[in-house]
Amino acid sequence: MTDQVEWWVYVLQSDSAARTYVGITVDRDRRLAQHNGDLPGGARSTRAGRPWSLATSYGPFDERGDALRAEYRVKRERGPARLGLENDSLLDD
Repeated sequence: MTDQVEWWVYVLQSDSAARTYVGITVDRDRRLAQHNGDLPGGARSTRAGRPWSLATSYGPFDERGDALRAEYRVKRERGPARLGLENDSLLDD
């Protein structure tokens, strides 16, 4: 029997600039550490906004494809609207 992987959509907020970043991951703590430069592998676009904090996350999603669809919907929102979405609405067609 294999363990089910849980995918998450996360929204980071820059502590030093008025910026947000949206991505998907299976390990939110590790990914935040990467974006903040504590571990290798953070996105290039987040280097300038360090430090980052986890503003919110959506999920869990059982399938990576569902997380990618939800990420797309979150990225279509701007500013504070990214933080107040309903989890169920992210997969509605």
